[in-house]
Amino acid sequence: MFAVIQTGGKQYRVVPGDIVKVEKLSGKIGDPVIFDKVLLTSDGNDVILGTPYLEDSSVTGHITRHGKDRKIIIFKYKRRKGYRRRHGHRQNFTLIKIEGIKI
Repeated sequence: MFAVIQTGGKQYRVVPGDIVKVEKLSGKIGDPVIFDKVLLTSDGNDVILGTPYLEDSSVTGHITRHGKDRKIIIFKYKRRKGYRRRHGHRQNFTLIKIEGIKI
C-alpha cells in the first residue's frame, strides 16, 4: 500500500515505515503529523485518484528530526567586468517517519 501526498509545494510517494525528508514543519521531535492532502492511494490492486485530493484519506506520521541541508552556492559572474557575487543557502528540513495510511 502506498500514497502520494503533497506538502511544502512538493509531492512525495510514501509507504508505511518510510522516513521522508520534507520542508520544515513546526512541531517538536516526537509530535504526530497528519497529512490530509492525499493525491493518490493504492492497495496493490486498486488505484484511487483524487481530483485534486481524496476526501477522507490521510497519512499519519511523527517528527523524527529537524535540521539544515547541505549548503548550496549561488555564484553570479559577468565576464571582463570584475563582477562576482557568491551567496550560500542552507534549507531547513524535517524528517518524518510514516506510520499509517487511512483510505
